Amino acid sequence: MSNSPVVFVVDDDEAMLESTVWLLESVGLEVRPFTGGQAFLDALEPHLNACILLDVRMPVMGGLNVQEKLHELGITYPVIFVSGHADVPIVVRAFKAGAVDFIEKPYNEQLLLDSVQQALSQQQKHHGVEANQEDLAQQLEQLTPREYDVLLPLVKGYTSKEIAEQLNISVKTVDLYRSRVMKRLHAERLPDLVGLAIAADLVDPLDLRKT
Repeated sequence: MSNSPVVFVVDDDEAMLESTVWLLESVGLEVRPFTGGQAFLDALEPHLNACILLDVRMPVMGGLNVQEKLHELGITYPVIFVSGHADVPIVVRAFKAGAVDFIEKPYNEQLLLDSVQQALSQQQKHHGVEANQEDLAQQLEQLTPREYDVLLPLVKGYTSKEIAEQLNISVKTVDLYRSRVMKRLHAERLPDLVGLAIAADLVDPLDLRKT
């Protein structure tokens, strides 16, 4: 997943498209312009730090239809609508479907830049959470079945002696597995391990043993 911010701009008005691209590139953003909704969808890449500037009224596929298609595809990039036809029903429909902003043409340049930066910041935070969860899932997959058997009661608050009795192994063996699990999951302390298990939905924080 790339961390470099990308702004997709979709507008059938080529003069407006060119002007918007120039503005965004002038502040160092990477811009990918499209003159039609379908062309944009065909070239769309998931897993970027990106947002979408989307015109409402375009031939063949309008902006609201593009937004619906994004939902169907499971693409969660923040959408900012830019339109010269901001009548109330369209604005309401756009926001109900998850748009983060709706800017009227001709737009104020600073307003547009601020909206884009806010959307990209929101997406970066979202991606940071996703990336951490993906890393954690990969680390958990590296655990052996026995290490996993030790991990679950360990993060629930059971002692090494109790885990040894549950699994019918020695306390020394439990401590060995515990050390391996913490090393694989890059946890320095038991509370770190508990936090990772909660983040991975392995345990319910309300169902931990009281000590």
